[in-house]
Amino acid sequence: MTLHLSIMLWLPLAFGVIGLFAPPRLAGRIALAGTGLALAYAITYVVDYDSGAAGLQYVTDETWIGELGISYKLGIDGLNLLLVALTAILWFACTLWANLREVERSRLFYFHMAFAETAVLGALLAQDLALFTVFFDLMLVPFFFLTGMWGGARRVQATMKLVIYTLVGSLLMLTAAVATGVLAAEGDLPLSFAFSDLAQRPLGESSQQWIFLFFAAAFLVKMPAFPLHGWMPDGYRTMPLPALAVFSGVLSKVAAYGFLRVCLPLFPDASEQFQMLLLLIALASILYGSAMAFTTTEARLILGYSSVAQLGFITLGIFALNEQGAQGALLQAFNHGLVVAPAFFIVALLAARAGGSQDIRDMGGLGMRAPALASLFLIVAFATLAMPGSANFVGEFYILLGVFTEKIVIAIVASAGVVMAAFYTLRLFITAMHNRTGARVETREMTFREGLVLVPLVLLIIAIALYPQFGLKRSEKTVSAVTAPVTEQQNAAEQPERVDALGVAAPEIEAVPAP
Repeated sequence: MTLHLSIMLWLPLAFGVIGLFAPPRLAGRIALAGTGLALAYAITYVVDYDSGAAGLQYVTDETWIGELGISYKLGIDGLNLLLVALTAILWFACTLWANLREVERSRLFYFHMAFAETAVLGALLAQDLALFTVFFDLMLVPFFFLTGMWGGARRVQATMKLVIYTLVGSLLMLTAAVATGVLAAEGDLPLSFAFSDLAQRPLGESSQQWIFLFFAAAFLVKMPAFPLHGWMPDGYRTMPLPALAVFSGVLSKVAAYGFLRVCLPLFPDASEQFQMLLLLIALASILYGSAMAFTTTEARLILGYSSVAQLGFITLGIFALNEQGAQGALLQAFNHGLVVAPAFFIVALLAARAGGSQDIRDMGGLGMRAPALASLFLIVAFATLAMPGSANFVGEFYILLGVFTEKIVIAIVASAGVVMAAFYTLRLFITAMHNRTGARVETREMTFREGLVLVPLVLLIIAIALYPQFGLKRSEKTVSAVTAPVTEQQNAAEQPERVDALGVAAPEIEAVPAP
């Protein structure tokens, strides 16, 4: 099965290129076929995956640039399996959504969407640091064009901010990746960027520190996390909604995944040393994102700031630096992607019924007149606020459990984010569905075509809520292996010195053999 990962990886882009030369009315259907085939492959991998194994499966490993030690190495394990499935699911759903709309310059639009899916899959599947860096930077290129060509009124400013922020992050990541490979190849060791080789060549503590900070800055910009989120408000306001749904649902999770794939296994000393810094950034993101989400009235930005808060929870789980926190972070990344994409679709449906306005004050009055849409929105809202019984609740529970065992004060303060999420999510739902009917609101029910996009996503949310062990079981072995180096480092640093009753260190007593 070594070639199958490459097939899944390049299928969307191949169909996007074909769509460039097809009649404009067929471009969307061709792109949809490509995403559908990629989804079929992803489902096959999820079903066939051996959850009892901790190592890579379905590996493709070929030399790419031998002189530089760069290999074309792809693989699936417990860290990326669910995220690969999430990428395939959301891209298929959002491409289907775009097919229900009239899109100008449709061939270019679907090409950029297909290009973005291939780049995201490449970043998730890459098992070589140089290859990961290439795909990580490439995945943002199509979104520059999607925002600049199909965005809203402030698309030029939004694109400029997106370019500036991400360019700085990309340069930091490139520098850190090159330094990692070069420093790890000191002596007679050959130059290699494969994660498996780099994990066997630990860097010195000082080198780990600055390289870790460079990677962390790049990942935090992409999430985005407070205070590196300056591009987010304009970007979320102007990006076309189908593109924004996959951007918020998947791309931010790739940045969080980078911490688990790159930082924890390769820089365990630095991860442990900067644990408190990342926990404080995560906590600030939770509180800031939650506060901003219930002060704005733009539906897009409510979901955007909510994503900042949820990414804060995910980062919190990762830097609990234990198995429970990391498993919760992975499950929450998957859950949030499943929830935020249908939430953006619902915003589009509500805006279409409110004369094009995405301000929640212009909505309302649909709760009784569109009961199917209201019911689906309520399920999505309950999942967003991590209602007990939802998969999001399980993810946040694991995250807080992991943080409680490490930093109890951080966990207590972070719990306030759960309460704040309930406030801004219910505010969005009640105002948009049960407020007094807006002056331009058309009270009509969801159509069958709209249900083709929304209903399967909501059913999947319910399925994961009923059986969250589906994700936890598949990630357990790999997460344990990834967090082991940092856990060992913490245990060695925290080994308590035995003291006697007077507070004086007790000497080690050797056992005296019996005569």
